Amino acid sequence: MTKSRPYDSAEFLDTPEAIQFYMDEALESDDPSLVAHALGVVARAKSMSDVARKSGLSRESLYRSLSATGKPEIGTVIRVLNALDLKLSVRPRSTQKKAPRRKAKNAA
Repeated sequence: MTKSRPYDSAEFLDTPEAIQFYMDEALESDDPSLVAHALGVVARAKSMSDVARKSGLSRESLYRSLSATGKPEIGTVIRVLNALDLKLSVRPRSTQKKAPRRKAKNAA
């Protein structure tokens, strides 16, 4: 009988591109729990101990906050992103209509 190991996404997050794709997919879900969990998986892939040291947060609080049931504060998310050398950016949704342009007032 062959034993298998449980699947762990962290094992496959070994390039910046893989991490970006993984986080983009999590953010696309609009599920805060999934985003927190995905950030935790990335932190594990990069070494939770290093992330804790660089962010100034304890490993225990990171594991708790960045779990599927965690609800990290935005400050925690930013500190973790900085520790991972990642940045959060915003872009318009592709399905969202563009805002109407304002008409310029005449200066006359």
